[in-house]
Amino acid sequence: MPHDIDPRLLRGFVAVAEELHFTRAAARLHVAQQALSRDVRRLEREVGAELFGRTTRSVVLTVEGERLLPYARAVLAAHDELRIAFRAERRPLVVDVGSRASTAQRVLDEARRSAPELELVARFHSGLTGAAAEVLAGRVDVAFGRVAGLDAAVRAGLDHVPVRYERMAVLLSAEHRLAGLPQVPVAELAGETLYAGAGNPATAEWTALAARLFAEFSIAMAEPFPEIAGPDEFVRVVRRRGWSVLASTEFIAVPDMVVRPLVAPVPLSPVSLVRRRGLRHPAADALLAAARRLGAAEGWLERPDAAWWLPEEDLRAMEPGVAVRDATVRGAADIRPFR
Repeated sequence: MPHDIDPRLLRGFVAVAEELHFTRAAARLHVAQQALSRDVRRLEREVGAELFGRTTRSVVLTVEGERLLPYARAVLAAHDELRIAFRAERRPLVVDVGSRASTAQRVLDEARRSAPELELVARFHSGLTGAAAEVLAGRVDVAFGRVAGLDAAVRAGLDHVPVRYERMAVLLSAEHRLAGLPQVPVAELAGETLYAGAGNPATAEWTALAARLFAEFSIAMAEPFPEIAGPDEFVRVVRRRGWSVLASTEFIAVPDMVVRPLVAPVPLSPVSLVRRRGLRHPAADALLAAARRLGAAEGWLERPDAAWWLPEEDLRAMEPGVAVRDATVRGAADIRPFR
């Protein structure tokens, strides 16, 4: 086996292995069939094995070809990642911020202010479940939200950095019986029905977090509703249906409605910066630095002194070195570091 193999030879081999047809593989690679055949023969000489069984009617992988295929794919993936990493400065970074009134938007604004030479382009998906799919597909580079609510297979392709414990809030009609309170105890919502994105698959991680909270405090989940696209449509639907809405303290203004923080305990909504695993980009570094500056200045990763609520899996995702005694409601006395 040679010490070095030209990635071009591996790319030709993988194309033929996937197409099992030299003409189709050559068209896929935009090369002449004769050149591709020469590259495959050269690779076979270099590895010292026949990689394909060929007849006038078919092409099949040999045992040695099957053995080489996963290694070739891994080498090409690493080669592509290296190429992308070193061309990153020449392209904009695409950032999903969810909403213009959000922790993510504040981080984006700070990154743009501190690094004006970099291009950061905003997207506005309505939840991390939807945005994470876009990150894995390469259409978005960075997103923000509740990582613990993602499927394990999705998380495996992502890196995340904890950014903030947002405080949950409730959006109420100005006429609601609780609207006059500066803060709303969670127990006061028992028997109420709140909208929390049910029916929108892009916000599944948020709806699941709400369901945990609602079950514990006897709050009803509003029936599923189709995905609501954009803040204007959200305002129209919420006002038309007369919903109260589970929100966070970072939320859009809705005419004739008020946002009230929830207390006793304070429900927390964990926010992480999420990016495709292995992503290298100066604008991503600027985003992370901005998040850390804002977090340090405003105590974003500090939990409340009063009683607070957070599912155990979220606490572990945000602070892997923390052990917990119960799965949901806890205050400062209910956590201890691993020793």
